[in-house]
Amino acid sequence: MVSNRTPMISRRNLLKALPVVPVTGFFGSAEGKPNSETLQPISQIRKPKSIYTSIGVRPIINARGTVTILGATRTLPEVKQAMEDASKDYVQLDELMDGVAKRLAELTAADWGIVTSGASAAITAATAACIGGGDPDKLWKIPDLTSMKDEVIIPSYSRTAYEAAARAVGVKMIEVKDAEALSNAIGPQTAMVLVLAGGRASNGPLSLKEIVSIAKPRGVPVLVDAAAEDLPVPNPHLSQGADMVAYSGGKCLRGPQCAGLLLGRKDLVSAAWISMAPHHGFGRGFKVGREEIMGMLTAVEMWMKRDHAEEQRTWTSWAEHIANRLANIQGVTTQIRQPVGLSNHAPSLRVEWDIKTIHLTGYDAEQLLWNGDPRIAVSGAGSFLPFPPNMQPNIAIYPSQLRAGEEQIIADEVFKILNDPPQIKRPGGAPDTDVSGQWDIEIKFAASKANQTFVFEQKENILRGTHHGSFAPRDLTGSIYGRNILVRSSYTRQGVRLNFEFTGVADGDTMSGEVSMGEYGTAEWAARRHRY
Repeated sequence: MVSNRTPMISRRNLLKALPVVPVTGFFGSAEGKPNSETLQPISQIRKPKSIYTSIGVRPIINARGTVTILGATRTLPEVKQAMEDASKDYVQLDELMDGVAKRLAELTAADWGIVTSGASAAITAATAACIGGGDPDKLWKIPDLTSMKDEVIIPSYSRTAYEAAARAVGVKMIEVKDAEALSNAIGPQTAMVLVLAGGRASNGPLSLKEIVSIAKPRGVPVLVDAAAEDLPVPNPHLSQGADMVAYSGGKCLRGPQCAGLLLGRKDLVSAAWISMAPHHGFGRGFKVGREEIMGMLTAVEMWMKRDHAEEQRTWTSWAEHIANRLANIQGVTTQIRQPVGLSNHAPSLRVEWDIKTIHLTGYDAEQLLWNGDPRIAVSGAGSFLPFPPNMQPNIAIYPSQLRAGEEQIIADEVFKILNDPPQIKRPGGAPDTDVSGQWDIEIKFAASKANQTFVFEQKENILRGTHHGSFAPRDLTGSIYGRNILVRSSYTRQGVRLNFEFTGVADGDTMSGEVSMGEYGTAEWAARRHRY
């Protein structure tokens, strides 16, 4: 069954298990004419001659969208050409950015605009601008903010891992839940307010409009993180009174992955440029080259020319092809979800099945596709450690980053898995030992060691308790079957994202194994029962 219901999809639910829904396109020209990628034979798509295979790295069919860990967007041919052209000549970067800023202002109707080394870098530079105002003496003090403004106010709904870009400047994040708290939080140390676009910022309590009405009369700038959003003109955030807005180049704009935009007030955006490379000091590391600058400008130019309606129709047709391929499998249903709002504005396909008929979880299906040939990334596969893993019988497919023909490959591979599901070996058996109580852990990271603590409560095979990490304590869940132990812990408050999965063997008063830390890789761990 194919449905066209349109539920709300918010940006950066990546903080959970599901991925960011992509916003980018496929077409090689403003007229929607296919380029060489479109015309590539399916046989070549199935077994591509990839530059990555030459160094033993497997390429991916990306049905997850513009996820950074998978390479993000499929860059426009025009952007690649602009970057190639820019590499042929040298230019003074301040003069270049001044010319680009004027053109971005013309294109976007913002006062001013600069190209940054990504949306995160735009947030960092904007924060530095609100603190230092382009004053070199202050910039050289950062991140020591003594005698300078050192607070950034953030609504509770905007707290994500991405706020680290502002914290990098040295500020303290002041969380507020309502208008009264915002008003009371504003003081002489307030540098700015940071708001995550979409969701609550669009409507409801403490919306962007309400935030601006409180902050603006008191001279506090408002920055909006709109990394994955479309780029409408006039800009909806600036129109509501926001002072600056940050965008990613590697998402809907199909620009360079290592580029972004900062649009808004000319004085603050100009100060942000002073706060980053090529200028020395705190922001020297946020370098964007002449090639990325011109590539990003070209991406904005092309955004104004692309046939967005045709892109949406193409992506939807690919989702329909996959859905139709799965239609005759007993117990399988599909639903095409059309985008709502500006963020992640592309369709997706949800595939569900009756787990009594098809004995697979969503995590099983994701891993089978990820480990298959070709390697296919759907739902949460190939990125951060899902916490908890998707134990429900469904997967999500996002078609906007596909090449023509890859939807057929995905349809075939998902069909094989669901039509003739493999047997997945599940853990079983009574536990060999009772691990209840406190355990002293040593974790060996890439270049350091840390001592942490488990406190377990065990009921048959099930574990509950607390993982006392170096950052903060967090709840844990887990299981023990025979000697095999699994422990998962997660801390995702206050913009922090720490997800650990410990696997290993418990043997009397000791246990050891490997810990997966999601985006932070793996480490070895060993624990010993605490003796009082």
